[in-house]
Amino acid sequence: MSGSPSTAAPSFLERPDGACLAYRRVAGRAPGVVFMGGFMSDMTGTKAAFLEEHARARGHAFVRFDYRGHGASSGRFEDGTIGRWAEDAIAVLDALTEGPQVLVGSSMGGWLMLLAALARPARVAALVGLAAAPDFTEDLLWASWDQPTRDRLLRDGVVHLPGTYDDAPYTVTRALIEDGRRHLLLRGPIALSCPVRLLQGMADPDVPWRTAPALAERLTAADVTVTLAKDGDHRLSRPQDLALLGRTLDDVLVKASETMVEHSATA
Repeated sequence: MSGSPSTAAPSFLERPDGACLAYRRVAGRAPGVVFMGGFMSDMTGTKAAFLEEHARARGHAFVRFDYRGHGASSGRFEDGTIGRWAEDAIAVLDALTEGPQVLVGSSMGGWLMLLAALARPARVAALVGLAAAPDFTEDLLWASWDQPTRDRLLRDGVVHLPGTYDDAPYTVTRALIEDGRRHLLLRGPIALSCPVRLLQGMADPDVPWRTAPALAERLTAADVTVTLAKDGDHRLSRPQDLALLGRTLDDVLVKASETMVEHSATA
């Protein structure tokens, strides 16, 4: 890919329904890295840029992208659901990557990386979750609302919640909540066997830190590690957080590379 990560124009992946997903891709060796951002986030954030440079410096392929209705991708945010965004993530994995991949998911992206891994287990070498928020539509939104807010959503089909990090409100649709219920994961075992690393701030105001151990308990994989940063917030974008992310990614890339060599030797 030519140009610096911050200035290069994105490319676009066209979906069968006409949606166009913006992405940036760095060529490199496998295992590659795919970053999946959070709710109302885009691929220009601090963690995405850091991961691109980290992968580039080590010669690994890397992809970051925007779900439909996010960032530079086409579509309205209000039309998005967990299922549609998971389909976008799987499409990126299928069309823009080769060989085993390490999926890195932030917040809602942690839910989507799990859904993508369940759909394409043979393509996923490892998972890294950053304040991963599976089931957040049900457990962190619907469950926390008072009855008037629930009634307004059911009546109007949408509610607008105060934004946490900027002036833009969070738009939550009835379709998002109802579709989320079709993709809940924490109610039973999550049948994945790849290594999983979960990084979670204990001072996170959006995703309770106990979500990470609960997720680890549900995963059937044996190699699962939870790392808690006591003063870490939801974004996990401080220099020390990014350094931890880099070390964590290096660890799973080494493991995945060793597995690739073992498979090649026995093929």
